[in-house]
Amino acid sequence: MRSLRLGLPLASLLTGVALLFTASAAHAADTPLRDLAAAKGKVVGTAVTGSKLTGTYGDITGAQFSSLTPGNAMKWETVEPSRGTFNWTEADQIVAFAQAHHQQVRGHTLVWHSQNPSWLTNGSWTSAQLGSLLQNHISTEVGRYKGKITAWDVVNEPFNEDGSYRSSIWYNGLGSGYIASALTWAHAADPDAKLYINDYNVEGVNAKSDALYNLVKSLKAQGVPIDGVGLQAHLILGQVPSTLQQNIQRFADLGVDVAITELDVRMQLPADAAKLAQQKADFKSVVAACAAVTRCVNVTVWGFTDADSWVPSTFPGYGAATPYDENYQPKPAYYGIAEALGGSGSGGTTPPPSGACTAAYGVSSQWDTGFTGQVTISCSGASLSSWKVNWTFGAGQRITQAWNATCTQSGTAVSCANASYNGTVPDGGSVTFGFNGSWSGSNPVPTVTLG
Repeated sequence: MRSLRLGLPLASLLTGVALLFTASAAHAADTPLRDLAAAKGKVVGTAVTGSKLTGTYGDITGAQFSSLTPGNAMKWETVEPSRGTFNWTEADQIVAFAQAHHQQVRGHTLVWHSQNPSWLTNGSWTSAQLGSLLQNHISTEVGRYKGKITAWDVVNEPFNEDGSYRSSIWYNGLGSGYIASALTWAHAADPDAKLYINDYNVEGVNAKSDALYNLVKSLKAQGVPIDGVGLQAHLILGQVPSTLQQNIQRFADLGVDVAITELDVRMQLPADAAKLAQQKADFKSVVAACAAVTRCVNVTVWGFTDADSWVPSTFPGYGAATPYDENYQPKPAYYGIAEALGGSGSGGTTPPPSGACTAAYGVSSQWDTGFTGQVTISCSGASLSSWKVNWTFGAGQRITQAWNATCTQSGTAVSCANASYNGTVPDGGSVTFGFNGSWSGSNPVPTVTLG
């Protein structure tokens, strides 16, 4: 998906297209997600990148979410890149932002097979040395943020898909006891922090979640400090496990909290209206399952915007996995979350009266392989603070340039949102944006769709 802008004047021949009204991105719903969650006794969070916590990204993060998870800033390779030398810059930035916005912080992650520094993974350690290194790392990091971190993902992804223990520097060097040791050391460093084991593909009842269940049950029986389990929930469109709520409940019945820690729902690109509708249903289903279980305390999305998602680089051909698009506009998935938390799912402004604001699409000039078009948004009897228009090309046309709007095209689907300077359309006024496009064979009027 590409964002394109250029400035040119032009005239038009107009035909109707659908207009989707949106509130400003920082206030996408009448009630922010964090307030809807609080009313349900829940916390709603997002993973964040510290350097991006400014501008619109920072505004949305602060307004919508009550918990922050550092995406990478607290992982071992980031905070201890060389032995005994610590870099807390981004982690401190995220913690400070959270404190300023009255948010919890979820520490992620202390013990993992991945994203470890080369000095650690390439070293030759005795079991005693490895245990000492792990204890020192946990004690140092947890101790630094004592009283500032609500919960820690202490141990991350300890199991294979069949429920056996994953081969890692920790399991190979210390045996399965590394898990109990890590939890015990973390508790000693901050007795008030909630301590979790976190894994993926454990959302439904299966061999891997059974192994996690049996581990937690055993740890509880041994008196090891374990407060919760994290279900990552990196899901594929249309594949929310039917046993999700049942699985959440069985962990809760062990006497631990449950958190959905890394929720996203990826789809095969390009996105279209049907896929986005299914994604909304999937997000709503996951959040509703958590809301239905008292001890499911937190739902965290793994990045709230497609512009900051790990999915496209990890799963080629897939993306659009988060509740906001690349232009920080809420997608249907956002409203699915809001609805699951008891919100109306409506935008942050009252929609104008039917027909009060309209959009018209037109082609002003056309040549062998290209054309120039424009869209005019007009209001009479209402006004807008922001806008987005959507259409579907019927003959493979492609937008090559756009001006006075930010446009994205995925397959045949086009979505254009206001620029920073022309979101307001007063009663009796209008706003126009334009674009150049390419075509071959025919250039029919786009199919009218609602975004």
